[in-house]
Amino acid sequence: MTKIEKNKVVSLSYTLSVADETIETVKADKPMQFIFGSGYLLPKFEQHIEGKNAGDAFDFNLAAVDAYGEEDPDAIVELPIHVFEVDGKIEDGLLTAGNVLPMTSADGHRLDGMITEVRADVVVMDFNHPLAGDDLHFTGEVVAVRDATSDELANGLFGERASSCSSGCSSCSGCH
Repeated sequence: MTKIEKNKVVSLSYTLSVADETIETVKADKPMQFIFGSGYLLPKFEQHIEGKNAGDAFDFNLAAVDAYGEEDPDAIVELPIHVFEVDGKIEDGLLTAGNVLPMTSADGHRLDGMITEVRADVVVMDFNHPLAGDDLHFTGEVVAVRDATSDELANGLFGERASSCSSGCSSCSGCH
């Protein structure tokens, strides 16, 4: 039986909950798949499933500090409203509280920010991860474990270079 260890392709079904509210459910017929040890998942998540075999269940908590961290007040920024103009206009409905917009940082990295407030000349955006500050509870099952092919190891599971992000769930707009 193949156990979960570095460079194995792992398929999981799971439920992610925060404060007894289900955030995401991934079923066994469409499992989450990733190459273990490639940086795809949160390190503490991987620690909890390492060594498990297909058919093994898991049930564990990750404290916010071991998941997406605590909310960072410095990740809430005020941007001049003009940065949202294209050809001198702002698209109707774009600047609405709750909208998540892709932005680019000063060093060229893509960031998703949620609009929390729109004022006459300023847009307040929160660039914290949506699950920052939350303790996470995962329950699930290992659906399958297999050796990764040399192509998967070189190019990633889905033909793209292996991701270096440490997102865990698809609801977070991470690597999926």
